[in-house]
Amino acid sequence: MFTNRFGRGDSLVLFDRICQQNSIKHRLTKPHSPTTTGKVERFHKTLKREFLDGKVFANIAEAQAAIDAWVEHYNTERDHQSIGNRPPADRFALGRREPLEQPNPPTTAGPIIAPRLIRRVRSNGSICLLNFKYHVGRYLAGQNVDVISKDGLIEVLFEGDLVATHARRHREELQATVHRQALAAPPSRPRTDAVVIRKVDRNGAVRFAGTTYWVGQAYRRRQVEVALLKDTVQIWADGTLLRTHPIRHDRRKEHGAFANPSGRPERINAA
Repeated sequence: MFTNRFGRGDSLVLFDRICQQNSIKHRLTKPHSPTTTGKVERFHKTLKREFLDGKVFANIAEAQAAIDAWVEHYNTERDHQSIGNRPPADRFALGRREPLEQPNPPTTAGPIIAPRLIRRVRSNGSICLLNFKYHVGRYLAGQNVDVISKDGLIEVLFEGDLVATHARRHREELQATVHRQALAAPPSRPRTDAVVIRKVDRNGAVRFAGTTYWVGQAYRRRQVEVALLKDTVQIWADGTLLRTHPIRHDRRKEHGAFANPSGRPERINAA
């Protein structure tokens, strides 16, 4: 059982508890509605056409061994059109944290840096590249992400972690445009006078112009820089961009915030 939502009692099954612990929303499809489970139904079609059709197994053990071999082939060898004609194992390998070993690297050639662009995730969880939209995730709305176009794929990274991979939709001849737009270095704090220092409170947030902006529990009681850039509020620490939020405060209150760029002054009690 994957859910007890329609059963008796208020207790959660193990699957729902795991989803809840990882901030995952468990969505149920309607019975007898295959159009709402398109990916699953497409996999069933592949399984039937490439594995089940024309096969008869003598027993359960033989069937299990055959399906195990097919799953291994499906995940590690079979090309998938939706991820740039690569097997799924290659797609997950892109997110490895450990550096790849390169024996005897050439000493004359400089480092090869994949062209990278910075894009801000829209409120609907997508980014735009050469007029094509690529889904990243609503949970990253307002954040800046790195976009790399290589090997027929669009890779999206947030804080160094791979969060989305899509088959490239623009034509090969437009790659030169991507190279011209690409940023070879990590983003740096914008050169603007609209910067103030704030201390992250115990809840992992800062106050600016009467509005609370989330930073993260890991930065509690640390000083950070709050910078305004166009219609966003950026939060920086030690030269690293921590968060990007769309402006939610009253712009008329910014004068008071910038009047004390180092935060609220210490209170001096008169004798």
